[in-house]
Amino acid sequence: MDATANKESRLNIRCNTHARALLDRAASYAHQSVSEFVLSHALASAEKVVQQQESITLQPEDFAAFLAILDAPATPNAALQEALRQHDARVVL
Repeated sequence: MDATANKESRLNIRCNTHARALLDRAASYAHQSVSEFVLSHALASAEKVVQQQESITLQPEDFAAFLAILDAPATPNAALQEALRQHDARVVL
C-alpha cells in the first residue's frame, strides 16, 4: 500500500487482547504498522471474495459449448416475435 495515498475514510475495529497481540506481532514481522498490516490483508481477502462472487470459471469443454451457443444464430420464438411486433408498433424511429 502506498504510504503517501490520500486516506479519506476511517475504519475502527475492536478486538480482544489476544487478537491485538497477535496482530501486533504479525505487523512487526511484516515491518508494518498494525493499521497497514490489517488493511493490506483485509483488502487482499476482500478482493478474493469479490472475485469469487463476480466471476465465472468454466472448464474448457464448457467454455467451448458456451462459445458455440453464442456463435449459433438464434431462432426467435413466438414470445420474442410478439415482443418485437409490440416494440415496432410503439416506437417510432
